[in-house]
Amino acid sequence: MDKAYLLLEDGTLFTGKPLGKRGTIVGEVVFTTSMTGYQEVLTDPSYAGQIVTFTYPLIGNYGTNEDDMQSRRVWANGLVVREACPLPSNFRSRYTLEEFLNRWEVVGIEGVDTRELTRKLRTRGVMMGALSSELDPASLKEFLSKQPRYDEQDFVRIVTTPQPFTWQAQGQERHRFALLDFGVKFNIPKLFASLGCTIVVYPAFTPAEEILSGDYDGIILSPGPGDPARLGYIIETIQKLLGKKPILGICLGHQLLGWALGGKTFKLKFGHRGGNHPVKDLRTGRVHITSQNHGYAIDPDSLKGSGASITHINLNDGTVEGMACPDLRMMSTQYHPEAAPGPRDNIYIFQEFIELVEGKNA
Repeated sequence: MDKAYLLLEDGTLFTGKPLGKRGTIVGEVVFTTSMTGYQEVLTDPSYAGQIVTFTYPLIGNYGTNEDDMQSRRVWANGLVVREACPLPSNFRSRYTLEEFLNRWEVVGIEGVDTRELTRKLRTRGVMMGALSSELDPASLKEFLSKQPRYDEQDFVRIVTTPQPFTWQAQGQERHRFALLDFGVKFNIPKLFASLGCTIVVYPAFTPAEEILSGDYDGIILSPGPGDPARLGYIIETIQKLLGKKPILGICLGHQLLGWALGGKTFKLKFGHRGGNHPVKDLRTGRVHITSQNHGYAIDPDSLKGSGASITHINLNDGTVEGMACPDLRMMSTQYHPEAAPGPRDNIYIFQEFIELVEGKNA
């Protein structure tokens, strides 16, 4: 079969050429505006269960390598691009995009009008879709109709580390932090290690008692995929941790902190995914360009009476991008301060957390 098809749940059909592994997959179809960092996107566990569309038309032009992996494998269900570069040019390149996708058994499609697809998702909202280089459109429609929806599944149990592991501090160790892995990217412990912090990464289902018995200076709640409303077992764990140690929540970790404080989340129409989202720090008035990847946001009204204050907002749509609760020594960001990919303007968040641990900004 020399054709591949992407079928959306509203019946829209896109035809292109097979890219990567030949097969049939299903997922929530989303788009990212990142112009680079396709390998980091594909290996970001937050994209588990999703078919990722790049708005930038040429993907793969600098190849792929071993060093830019952000987790132990590719997690995105599928990939949609306008054009996949067959001849990358970069001294760090080891594999083409096609070779990389085949190696990790990822089904993709190229030759799609990604502008049309992105406009569809912005207008209609993200939706389920099926991608195949095996089935004809009629068979693909039947296949899609039998698959579970994205927000009906717990992807955190799939992406979390099965066993604890340690990321050692560089140089003299200043602090030791426990990190609950809901879908962590390697750049988070890597950056903390560069600041002299050892990170011990735990599976998402680790009991609060085990975390608190480890004599850590602070706790980090990582990013991850899926609907936070489905993660009651993690919310209960966080409620037991609140106030016991300083806590930093990132992306999904931020949303789960909101739930633990009595708040609620809602699903965004098409989410925030890319490396160019403006966020205002309400404490300083400064605007930062941020890397983002999420489909849910905290309802600010639901935080009333929780003791938490909103510290950051998204300048595109006004959604909550950060919280703080000094009484509980808690802070959080909806965006990704670790980037990978995206601007690295926001690494200051990690330093702020270290200062919170040290009592410098309590």
